[in-house]
This record gives sequence, C-alpha cells and structure tokens, in this order.
Amino acid sequence: MGKGGSLSEGVIKKILLSYTYVAIWIFLSFTVIVYNKYILDKKMYNWPFPISLTMIHMSFCAGLAFLLVRVFKLVEPITMTREVYLSSVVPIGALYSLSLWLSNSAYIYLSVSFIQMLKALMPVAVYSIGVSFKKETFKTDTMVNMLSISVGVAIAAYGEARFDTWGVILQLGAVVFEATRLVLIQILLTSKGITLNPITSLYYVAPCCLAFLLVPWIYVEYPTLRDTSSFHFDYVIFGTNSFCAFALNLAVFLLVGKTSALTMNVAGVVKDWLLIAFSWSVIKDTVTPINLVGYGLAFLGVAYYNHSKLQALKAKEAQKKVPPADEEANNRLLEAEGQGREEK
Repeated sequence: MGKGGSLSEGVIKKILLSYTYVAIWIFLSFTVIVYNKYILDKKMYNWPFPISLTMIHMSFCAGLAFLLVRVFKLVEPITMTREVYLSSVVPIGALYSLSLWLSNSAYIYLSVSFIQMLKALMPVAVYSIGVSFKKETFKTDTMVNMLSISVGVAIAAYGEARFDTWGVILQLGAVVFEATRLVLIQILLTSKGITLNPITSLYYVAPCCLAFLLVPWIYVEYPTLRDTSSFHFDYVIFGTNSFCAFALNLAVFLLVGKTSALTMNVAGVVKDWLLIAFSWSVIKDTVTPINLVGYGLAFLGVAYYNHSKLQALKAKEAQKKVPPADEEANNRLLEAEGQGREEK
C-alpha cells in the first residue's frame, strides 16, 4: 500500500482506539454509579452507610496505590515537600472527602436520573467559584449561559416525581465542594508545576480522605454498625465495587491522556442519557416529560459552555500566548467541569 493507504490505516486505528477508550470509561463510570446506588439504596442491597462505603473505596485505592508506588515501583512518586503537602494536598483531600460523602449520601434519597440532572450544575459552580478566586474572568455572556443551565436544572427539579429536599441539598453540597476542589487544584498544585496522575493522586490524597472521614464516621455511622449484629461484610460486593472505583480513576486518565477533555465531556453526555434511560427502564425510576425538558435545556447550556471553552483554548494556542502548563490546567478544568467525580 502507498503512503496514503498507511495514513488511512493510522487514522482508522486512532479512531478505533478513541472509541475503545470512550467505551471503557462509559462502562466503568456507568457501573460505579449504578453499583453505588445498588449498595446504598434501602430498596436494593440496603446498606445506607455512605461514609463507610467511601472509606472502603479510599482504603482500597490507597492500599493499591501504595503497592504500585512503593512495593512494585511501577509508578514514580512525586517530589513533594511537607509544606506543599500540608498547604495543598491536605485541603484538597478534605474537600474531596466531603464531595464523596455527600454525593454518595444523595443516592439514598434521589434517583440516579435526577442526580445526573443535578450534576449539570457543575460548570456553574466551577465558573462561579473560579470568578470568586479570580481564576476566571467575569463575562456577561458566560453568566447568561450559566443562568440558562441553572434554569434548566430548576425545571427538571420541578418535574421530579420523587423530589427530596434533603437529597437535593446533599447533591448540591457535593457539587460545591467538588467545584472548589477543582479550582484549588489549579491554584495550589498546577500553578506550582505539580501534576498528579491517578495513581499518585490516590497515593497522596486517599489517606487524607480517610483521616477526614474518620471523625464523622465515628459519631454518625459507627454506633449503628456496631449494634447491627446481622451485617456480615461481603468481600465480593465491596471488593468488586472498590475495584471498579479504582479502575474508573485509571480510565479517566487514559481517556483524557489519549484523546482530549472535550472527548470526555461528549462521552459524559452519552453516559448521562444512558443512565437516565437505564434508571427509567430497569430501576423503574419515574422520569417525567418536565424532567427531560429541563435537563435538555441544561444540556444545551453545558454543550455551549464546553464549545466556548474549546474555542478559547484554540484561540490561545493559535496566538501562542498560553504556556503549556496553563493550557494543561485549562484542559484539566474543562475535563472536570463536565464530570464532577460522580463516579464516586
């Protein structure tokens, strides 16, 4: 074959690999969300202990990351001083633990489909907090876009058949803590030239999460678990659930590293609609027409926002005014805004 044929084969191979990465990420993200819902929901596995579940995830991920970094030495640790760890990693770990705790708690009260709709507010939270921390520039058209997303989510909430005020408060709190964490990653880590891959991120952050979750666990969930003599730890259920959570972290890194943050956002939209369909058809959650209209409006706002961010990144790259580190930070922020670690 000629040179043109070789190029065509290369392009086809790249496209197929990209679709493979997308499929793996969607599958794992979908699995973790539905699995967490299954464990926490009182009508299913009936183990409504979100702090304990989050601590199991963090223990598993921290232990596996330690083995990969320190024992098998498959991943090099990041050179980090105690000062940087205490001033940067610890506050990020605290916010991460709160985000995971609240988001997992929301599964007890809300349907999978409605939680995905509420997560559409992630760009609104990230942009608003970014403006507050002076990491984003206030723009009227962007704020109008944020308002359109908020209105769409409000319409979806109005049409929710199983609306639960406490569940909504928990999920919105998780969005705020996650958005703050993403902005602080930009300020405290990326600005210092520190980039953590999924393994090193879990190696440094997971122990912090465990420490911060231990205090509320002792007072909130431990007394109930201690008095529940009928419960026996199911190593298969919690082991496979924790492994899926760990694998999802790797899949995020693989997808963004091999494709782009934009690809992940588009894949996230596909995943959200699949989850809504699954929640309606299999779990038998009620999805109303008003739900769909509201989420559709929010989805259009999120899509436009991501498109605007992409165009801005392309413009800066063309002008060659953005240092590589800043461009990487923007791509990471774009990646995270569309997801918000739901996949907790």
